[in-house]
Amino acid sequence: MQVTVSRKDIKFLPDSSRVITSLLYTSDERSKNIIYSILAMPEDQAKATLNQVLRNYSKRHRNISLIFEKHFNKLSSLFNEMEIKTGNLNKTQRALIGAYFTKEYSIESAAFFNPSIVEDPDQSGIRADEKRVIISFRATGEGHISSIVFRSAVIDKDCNIITEPVGKMLAEAERIKRHVYHKKSFMKRLDEMREFNNKPSPVFVLEKLGDNFTYGELKRAVEETRKTRELSAKKKFIITEMMWLAKSHYELDFSLDSAISERVIYPISDTEKNGIEDARFVKFTEESGEVIYYATYTAYDGRSILPKLLETKDFYHFKCSPIHGELAHNKGMALFPRKINGKYAMLCRTDGVNNHISYSDNINIWRNATLIQKPKYPWELIQVGNCGSPVETREGWLVITHGVGPMREYGLGASLYDLENPEKEIGRLKTPLLSPNAEEREGYVPNVVYSCGSMIHNGNLILPYAMSDYSSTYAAVDLNELLEELKK
Repeated sequence: MQVTVSRKDIKFLPDSSRVITSLLYTSDERSKNIIYSILAMPEDQAKATLNQVLRNYSKRHRNISLIFEKHFNKLSSLFNEMEIKTGNLNKTQRALIGAYFTKEYSIESAAFFNPSIVEDPDQSGIRADEKRVIISFRATGEGHISSIVFRSAVIDKDCNIITEPVGKMLAEAERIKRHVYHKKSFMKRLDEMREFNNKPSPVFVLEKLGDNFTYGELKRAVEETRKTRELSAKKKFIITEMMWLAKSHYELDFSLDSAISERVIYPISDTEKNGIEDARFVKFTEESGEVIYYATYTAYDGRSILPKLLETKDFYHFKCSPIHGELAHNKGMALFPRKINGKYAMLCRTDGVNNHISYSDNINIWRNATLIQKPKYPWELIQVGNCGSPVETREGWLVITHGVGPMREYGLGASLYDLENPEKEIGRLKTPLLSPNAEEREGYVPNVVYSCGSMIHNGNLILPYAMSDYSSTYAAVDLNELLEELKK
């Protein structure tokens, strides 16, 4: 194979010092005893304890006192059971209770991998032969919980990546629930989530709502239903499904004073409580010329997966929604960067083995897929899949693929598809573009190189990739040589 692949020296490594906060909660009884103990502290001891906490942690987190207040407020139901009027508690007691129910979580202590790369919306202040980029990663910490994190960088004319300093004061987003649901489509999605035969209709709850409703209105209708009637096990289950689906829609807002390396998209909803996996970001251009950044990712709740979609224009405000339809049980969906013949297009792997393509009028609903690629060569006989969104070139859609061969070794390949009919394969590499070398094969999952997205810069394909599910790096691939090899 006559393709120049230049591995770069830069390494993106896990950093255990990058921490966020989360609520620390055990059992109700134990939590009540902790609260009683805090309230029994003499005033001077409570102030001294809080001051020590603030000295130790105020330089590790933005607005740590606000975090304590937020976690204090999350205990409201417990205070009601204890018949404690929170309005009677002083500022020190509230903050100290919040501190005892707060813990740090190191988001990338275990692994920093599966990167994708897109052009930054802000290209000011750089040379014409440079490009500012945003690189996303899957960061994994304690308990193998994954989140999405970012790095900002500039690629120079020689395809060297110069990263900006990485911030330590991580910023969690404010979660906003303001999605409006349409009753008919909501019921249809519930039907698609069927877990057993003869599932009861959700009408017994939804009849209390109008044709359009919000999360809050649904929650109140569910609470009213639970109070006013005896529910069968199946009706309790359908209520759980309704709330599960509703919670999967949300929006995130990050503070304007946060650097992009400080923004963390951490699992929020029940659908993703065990991880947000393998985000494939793409710069999508609408037919009107408007640019929107999308990312498909896999939400994991510990038992099942749900493909979801992130949407942003500025990487400060994100909308999150589930992907519906018969294909909504698959990992590794990758959106094309523009519509094809008036429809959205998506790469997917419906059977876990082969590559497929799907088209849709609605970016959240994907029903039918067409087979476009099967394992063919020895290095990919177990399975093939995409490694991010297709890249548009003058010769066709360039798709970086992964293949799995003997000893479950993952290699990266490449295929080329027709621009107007991406079901038509123009060419495909017979051997891997990149295989794990001696350094890259050691890690959490040995013998794996993997990517979630690439881009073109100065005649090269910039290909970030993960090394054995532990850390990440990148390579520059001569684009002309690659295209010529694929056309053979």
